[in-house]
Amino acid sequence: MTGQFPVLFDSGGVPLAGLLHAPEAGLAPGTPLVIVTGSWLTVKEQMPAVYARRLATAGYAALTFDFAGFGASGGSPRQVEMPTRKIGDIRGAADFVLRQWGLSRPLGLLSICASAQYALAALAAGAPIRAFASVAGWYHDAETVKAFYGGDQGVASRLARAAAAAQALAAGESPRLVPAYADGDDRAGMFFPVDYYARPERGAVATWRNEMDEMSWLHWLTFDGLGAAARVSTPTLLVHGDGCVLPAHVRQVHDALQGPRQLAWVEGQQTDFYDDPEHVDRALAHVLPWFADTLRGGPHAG
Repeated sequence: MTGQFPVLFDSGGVPLAGLLHAPEAGLAPGTPLVIVTGSWLTVKEQMPAVYARRLATAGYAALTFDFAGFGASGGSPRQVEMPTRKIGDIRGAADFVLRQWGLSRPLGLLSICASAQYALAALAAGAPIRAFASVAGWYHDAETVKAFYGGDQGVASRLARAAAAAQALAAGESPRLVPAYADGDDRAGMFFPVDYYARPERGAVATWRNEMDEMSWLHWLTFDGLGAAARVSTPTLLVHGDGCVLPAHVRQVHDALQGPRQLAWVEGQQTDFYDDPEHVDRALAHVLPWFADTLRGGPHAG
């Protein structure tokens, strides 16, 4: 039977709350460990937990954690989607694993949705990861993300709200919080129907705060999630499909990568890969062999 153990580690001086998912055989020396990260504005009990449990069942140790400013982790401002902060936290998680268990433990990284683009940036900056896998990865840049938010006008209005929120915070006012998800609410982070975030039995879990600080827009809408790929030599698997977000960008990332890489094109919609058993199975049918190859001594092992 697998086990779960809370951990606490430091990232840039901020305490991050994590959960270690141990395989049935325990944390024997050399057992590969995979860090698992999820979508924007989320916590470790959402899609990361689904994949971490499955990895543990398959004999891997897995680490999930709350990014700074979210969930049980420290850090302020709270509920702000800050890519640079999250990139640093991924590096912090990797450094923690290596400090705690040493260089002999093969270390992988599995990222679902938006954190995949942060993972790329962390890898490009030298995060000590032996192998990376992305499932339904979201990779955007400032130009293509406009289409999700009403084009130039929609982006401009959100950036104006972000600036106002930053000014208010600097003046000592309360954070400008809006829903992370609210169907039909234009101020929300996600204002279109997303069943995953609407249902407690899926993503609307008790530990998730359905809030977003409007300062998030400044960081989210201006982030380049594509450029780092050309600086990544870490063996990389990209599991995606035409039903997932920005499929052309995933192909672009694949083509730009500098190391061993695989592209697995599968059927399914974006959020189905967060927790739907059939779609998770479909993703893991590629992820597990990839990590067996790269973390357990196959031809692409580091």
